[in-house]
Amino acid sequence: MRFRHARAAWADRAKRHTEDSARTGGAGTGRAGTARRAVLVGGGVGLGGAVVGYGLSRAGGASAKAPTAGPAPVTGRPAVQGRRALVMQVLAHPDDDLYFMNPDTQYAVAAGAPLVCVYVTAGEANGVNKIPGRPPQPADKSAYSSARHQGLRQSYATQLGLPVFTRWNESVLSLPGGHRAELNTLEHQGRRVELVHLDLAMHTPFRRMGVPALWQQTGLRLATVVADGSPLRTVRSYDHEELLDVLVGLFAHYRPTLVHTLDPDPDIQLSDRLTRIRDSEQPGYSDHADHTAVASFTWAALARWARAESPDGPPPFTTVAYRGYYNHHWPDNLPPAVLGPKAAHLVPYGGSPEWKCGNAAGCGDYNVGGDRPLTNRKHWVRSTHYRHPGPRLALTEAADGRLTAYGVLGMRVVRWRESADGTFGEPADLGGGPLAPALGSAVLDDGRLLLFALRFAAVRGLGGANTREIVALEQRAPGGRFKAWTGLGNPEGTDADRGRRIGVPVAVTAPDGRVHLFVRNADQGISTRVRETGGAWSPWRDLGGGQVQDGLTAVVGADGEVHVYAPGRDTVHHWTPRGPSPAPGVGTGAAAPADAIAVADGRLYYRPPASATLLAPAGGAVAFPGYGPVVAAGSHLLGRALDGRLRLVHRGTGKHVTSQADALDGSVLHASRRRGPVAAGLTPEGRPWLWQPDPSPRPSKSPGSPARKV
Repeated sequence: MRFRHARAAWADRAKRHTEDSARTGGAGTGRAGTARRAVLVGGGVGLGGAVVGYGLSRAGGASAKAPTAGPAPVTGRPAVQGRRALVMQVLAHPDDDLYFMNPDTQYAVAAGAPLVCVYVTAGEANGVNKIPGRPPQPADKSAYSSARHQGLRQSYATQLGLPVFTRWNESVLSLPGGHRAELNTLEHQGRRVELVHLDLAMHTPFRRMGVPALWQQTGLRLATVVADGSPLRTVRSYDHEELLDVLVGLFAHYRPTLVHTLDPDPDIQLSDRLTRIRDSEQPGYSDHADHTAVASFTWAALARWARAESPDGPPPFTTVAYRGYYNHHWPDNLPPAVLGPKAAHLVPYGGSPEWKCGNAAGCGDYNVGGDRPLTNRKHWVRSTHYRHPGPRLALTEAADGRLTAYGVLGMRVVRWRESADGTFGEPADLGGGPLAPALGSAVLDDGRLLLFALRFAAVRGLGGANTREIVALEQRAPGGRFKAWTGLGNPEGTDADRGRRIGVPVAVTAPDGRVHLFVRNADQGISTRVRETGGAWSPWRDLGGGQVQDGLTAVVGADGEVHVYAPGRDTVHHWTPRGPSPAPGVGTGAAAPADAIAVADGRLYYRPPASATLLAPAGGAVAFPGYGPVVAAGSHLLGRALDGRLRLVHRGTGKHVTSQADALDGSVLHASRRRGPVAAGLTPEGRPWLWQPDPSPRPSKSPGSPARKV
């Protein structure tokens, strides 16, 4: 084992380093006079045993074929609660964050959350830093990697409000197993960004892609690239387990409350020669192979950390996985007011060969700068899509009007109960992990709650199992304890590769008491299972229909029928339990939806591609400029304004109120019987908030109000 010290000793060391960093970190003197300091990361996460929880194997081979463990049990014990926000991003390449995770990252930085970005590869590609309009440059992998490092420093300096050539503190980070990384740190007015470069080579000597091969193949070691000007001067190499150990060590050291990852399970995309992006998409799938492999390592490391870190429960973090080159195949979902700042952050990253940045190897990734993020045909920057879209919380209401919230924290379901002062108490562990972040829910006729989640049943590389399943948790009595977690299988049956492509579950209870469960399947249509009133589940059934994005909306209409809506490439798609049919109220020629669809009183609401307008196809536009999906309850709509803040709009009067707090994607809106509209969600600290807005001209409390935010 590479982690040899006691957990307590590690915790003390990590705490001391965090305090020391707070005292000594900040903008350094740049490359000419860089402060060289070694930072210890590693030494104390006791993983124990040959097979480490959640189906994660320490070695491939025979153990990889062992049965996967069942969902983590319901304990009901108090769970660990986060106290301060820290956002950590694990990327395959320099620029993945700028293309795929913004605007979320820039909003987190602006709000003051410390940001740590871990770049797994050196980004050296073929070593050519292409300059548009000039002859091909000579290949130099060390120089190109260094230029991309410099581009990141330039971009994040501007995001902190500093001059583009602000000098960073550059140092060496010591990692588990004797590994080391380049660490760049910049702090300004209490805001802090750290860039961690592991610098693994993008290709093996045999021209195989490096990290994908490291994820899948036994006996492989992958060398690092030494970037020009780096404080690191020695080539090292990683095997599969060493990279996992390093990622777990980084999580344990930084203790993020929000982890941004890439897409571990990209869509099957049988692209033709015109639609497939050459040298970007892996054949047959809608993303780069490096993105998929790094995301797989990340989810495996998160599950290992969550399982092994604390005897009192998993560390309190939430996750967001972002689609990558998927963006090329679906409608753009960012309006100009949001797209402009996002694209602008790529300009200093791209830089220019004419810039005098102080880095002799180069001043950015030249083919990306200028107006090219908005003029190339790839559309990557024009959208921000989540791999697991949907509600972060499921809410239930007691007879006295108090709410109970259920969400995913540390990859397990937890429960928060509302106290008399209108805030949520401490979380209680309900198990189920490791889970994707979005939850489905349905309330039975007798008031009992059903929760549904997408579970990472196994995340093994080296030829081992890599499977997903839908799981359910059923309450024993209204407001009471729960039964054990049960598996509902996968609509793709035993086909593990197709089974990884399924979406997050949504459910609704029909007037006859049956619960209809829906999941996007590998063909990008939807599949269903139905729970009879006695508790028995039907087999999975493919409902057919056109291809849609994930983010389904299931409701019971005024006709007493179950309806499912989803955004397609060119129109709204609609199903009943009998199969697909034209969406009611959506006429021929209606604009395509860019994101999920809200339904209220039989009316549909969604934003068209690249637009801030909110459409109601049956009644025109709604005065609600913003971006991303909206959710509906009663006479109200909840969504993001153009500045990223949540806004509540009354559908009838058009009156609105805007929150002042930071909230993750997937906020929910509940039509309380006693209190009117109540919004809820999670903060970057992994803490739930309640917001009971009053959509009138009078001032209203928001998630930023101490009376409403825990």
